[in-house]
Amino acid sequence: MFIDSARFSVSSGKGGQGCASFRREKFIVQGGPDGGDGGKGGDVYFLVDNNTDTLSFYKGRRVFKADKGQPGMGRQKTGKSAEPLVLIVPPGTQVIDDDTNEVLFDLLETGEKVLFLEGGKGGLGNVHFKNSRNQAPTYFQPGLPGVTRNIRLELKLIADVGLVGYPNVGKSTLISVTSNATPEVANYEFTTLTPKLGVVNVGDYSSFVMADIPGIIDGASEGKGLGLEFLRHIERTKTLLFVIDVANYRTMIEQYKVLKEELQKFSKELSQRNFAIALSKIDAYYGEDLKEDIKNFLNELNLEASNKNEFKFDEELPYFVQDLIFSKYDSSKPYFVLPISSLNKTNIKALTFALYGMQGK
Repeated sequence: MFIDSARFSVSSGKGGQGCASFRREKFIVQGGPDGGDGGKGGDVYFLVDNNTDTLSFYKGRRVFKADKGQPGMGRQKTGKSAEPLVLIVPPGTQVIDDDTNEVLFDLLETGEKVLFLEGGKGGLGNVHFKNSRNQAPTYFQPGLPGVTRNIRLELKLIADVGLVGYPNVGKSTLISVTSNATPEVANYEFTTLTPKLGVVNVGDYSSFVMADIPGIIDGASEGKGLGLEFLRHIERTKTLLFVIDVANYRTMIEQYKVLKEELQKFSKELSQRNFAIALSKIDAYYGEDLKEDIKNFLNELNLEASNKNEFKFDEELPYFVQDLIFSKYDSSKPYFVLPISSLNKTNIKALTFALYGMQGK
């Protein structure tokens, strides 16, 4: 089960109380106080582990508490300090104060371990309160209480390329034929209900991570459909790939404009990421002239079809790719616009090379 949000309270451990005792040994008269200190309460840590990729461990749990420190003992023996409570989370987890919505930690690096709450200090035993005027103190300190905070964990997937598109435009099929991901693929909308990650290999030592999220519809940034719940997952992606369905009842430019608008409403920063466009399902096109429709789409974006490229795009259909030989990369334009078919693999291999090349822009 994929769980990308969890809410609960966390408490560090209470310190152990000090001890009030007196030395009692044969031949030693009035041995004096010898009460030891209490042990320290357990700290709370967060540890990033890439062996877990969900927050499902926290599902249904409302309270996490570290252990208390042990009380002090006679003969000035200090009580045992409690073991720390280590909360394991996957990379990409944000720790948010549920009362103030302040982001406390943004945990990205595998192996990262941060101290969240410090356990209470152990109380002092009565040996510390002996002085010339009070040589037999009978009081001690209680341990200091732990700290309790209400927090919310949110998982934002980390990927190099995030797929953005309407439902049922071929995103799941694309990630299944280009990566090691195995999403559900079916001919109805919202087959993708949870985000999927896949590693795309483009060579013996070269790869990148692709993320597929549920389809975005009109009004997704306002909570319609499933888009708002999962849009935050592409906030961490370096680049975006808009997947436009050429066989959809919506026009290509209509799909693109709505997707762009929803991203801008959700996050201005996200809408300014480097991006490319894949025109999917060319094998299912039922219009009159696919070439002309693609050219019209490029014209709507103020782009002209390219006549050469380094990625070996199929030249049977028009495409666009930025020519960076004599000019710099223009982030306001797509890096490329490429017609593809995941079914018959048209331009699929070339697409992976182009997406890999875009990561360095």
